[in-house]
Amino acid sequence: MMKAIVFDFDGTLANTLPICFYAFQNVFKEFDKKDLTSNEIKEMFGPSETGIIINNLSNPNKEDAIEYFYTKYSESHKSLVEVNPDIFELLMSLKEAEIKIGIFTGKAKRSLDISLKALDMEGLFDVIITGDDVIKPKPDPEGLLKAISLLDVENSEVIYVGDSDADIVAGVKANVFTIGVQWLPEYQTSAFMEQPDSIIKSVMEFKSFCKGGGL
Repeated sequence: MMKAIVFDFDGTLANTLPICFYAFQNVFKEFDKKDLTSNEIKEMFGPSETGIIINNLSNPNKEDAIEYFYTKYSESHKSLVEVNPDIFELLMSLKEAEIKIGIFTGKAKRSLDISLKALDMEGLFDVIITGDDVIKPKPDPEGLLKAISLLDVENSEVIYVGDSDADIVAGVKANVFTIGVQWLPEYQTSAFMEQPDSIIKSVMEFKSFCKGGGL
C-alpha cells in the first residue's frame, strides 16, 4: 500500500527548466563572458543553484553572481513558467485521497520558494527537502531518505517521481518505487540509463496508474 509520493520539482512538477537555463546563462554571460547552451547548463545539474555557481563560475565574485541569478530567476519567472492546472489538480486529488506528498529537489530553498509562490503551490506539501538540506546531492539518496523519515512511512510505501537519471538512481538507492515522467514540455532525460519501475508520459496516465492499483 503506497502512502506517500515524493516528487522532484524542475521538469517534474513545473516546467521550470527554461527559467533555470535563462538565469544561469545570464550569470555566466555577465560574470564569465561565456555563452553556455542549455545542455552545458544541464550537465552542471546536481547541486543547488548556489552550488552550481560556486563549482563552475571562474569569476571570484560568487556571492554577487548568486544574487544576480536570483534576480533573473525571479523577474522572469511569470513570463517563462506557466501554471500547469493538470499538475495542480493532481496534487489536490492526492491530498484529498490522504496520500502524503513531498518534494525532494536539488534546487536551493530560495529558488524553490520563488517558484512555489509564483505557481500557487505554497503549503501543499507535507515535506520539502531542497539542495540546501543535504550534504550529498542527487543521485545520492540522502535527501529522499530524509523525506521518507519525516513523512513517517516505510520505504516500501513510497513512490519517487522524477524526470532525470539522478532522480531514478536516488530512488533505486533509497529502495523505493520509481517513476520516470516525461509529461512536461521540457524534461531532463529522454532515455533513462537507470530504468525506473514505470515511465509515465502524461498526468492523465499517472492518475490512471493511481486508480488502477498503483496506490
